[in-house]
Amino acid sequence: MAKTAATIIGVVLILVGIAGFFRHDLLGAHLGTSHNAVHLVSGVISLYLGAKGSLSAARSFCIIFGLVYGLLGAAGIAMKEINIEALHLMLGQMDHYIHVAIGVLYLIAGFATKTSSTTAHA
Repeated sequence: MAKTAATIIGVVLILVGIAGFFRHDLLGAHLGTSHNAVHLVSGVISLYLGAKGSLSAARSFCIIFGLVYGLLGAAGIAMKEINIEALHLMLGQMDHYIHVAIGVLYLIAGFATKTSSTTAHA
């Protein structure tokens, strides 16, 4: 499940990263150049691990990025807005909800994936 989720979410992140250069308010999010670059890099890594990486690597990636995206979204919801001027990165409420959703999807895929046999030994 982790490889499939990493592949699908990776493609979506790449598409959003590209679309964000043309439509900065896509889905009500704030998609500036830095934000789009993060989506592109995240998407490429996710797609690579989903398509070419090992099951273990894809599972680890899903768990780590699920935590990163989920915590970023939760922190943003608590803070209302995140503005990192040095990176020209502004995140609003819709960005936070989307990041929480991405985090949850990654975490579900990561934790639902077993990398070793669970057969009992006699």
